[in-house]
Amino acid sequence: MRGKGQYIDPAMPIAALALPSLCAVCHDWSRTRLCDDCVRRHASPRPRCLSCALPVPTGSARCGACVTAPPPFVGAVAAVDYAFPWSRLVLAFKFHAAIDLADAMATLLARTVREAATPPPELLLPMPLSRERLATRGMNQAWELARRTARILGLPATARGLIRPVDTPHLADLPRESRAASIRGAFALAPGASADLRGRSIALVDDVMTTGATAAEATRTLLAAGAASVRVWVFARTPAPGDA
Repeated sequence: MRGKGQYIDPAMPIAALALPSLCAVCHDWSRTRLCDDCVRRHASPRPRCLSCALPVPTGSARCGACVTAPPPFVGAVAAVDYAFPWSRLVLAFKFHAAIDLADAMATLLARTVREAATPPPELLLPMPLSRERLATRGMNQAWELARRTARILGLPATARGLIRPVDTPHLADLPRESRAASIRGAFALAPGASADLRGRSIALVDDVMTTGATAAEATRTLLAAGAASVRVWVFARTPAPGDA
């Protein structure tokens, strides 16, 4: 059976490349869960703020908000906008354990990181989940992305960096202006993690960034623990109100 172009994860086992699949977007036959045609159509690179990864006009390096009040992380990249068709895939991955999407999503994120051409971090960490939320979902989607992205890029990753002892409300349910206060103090270091983080450049990986409040609070915790710098890598970025 011959499908459309294949977007292939270079780290995927050779045996898996021979197995046909359906593209998660167009449902045509492909060798991976995202075909080349859909990647070209829906995930073409666009100008983004170097600090927070919001879409910006061509020729702009940073959005107005980051010029006025830069985030604590030194930069951010996002593979796609949190919009059609990616929002549907993220929800399936995050809340319905669609782990079959993880390799293709990590491949898109790794491509975006390479195109950004920033210095490689010394360690990748996933955004942690609280114990309650991890028990409900059965996996940490950020770790599934982080470990696959690390493998593709040849970088070390660990799930034992940050923990989230406080089960905060879903930030998407809160007004934008209330999110920073809601997440304050939500993170802590995992036992024994301090020595691994001290003096190292970190990439913090997550599936979605909305306002950046969660990433900022996690970054402050890492910097307070002695990390040299923190970058944020997300698969999808929620556009600001009014962005196309």
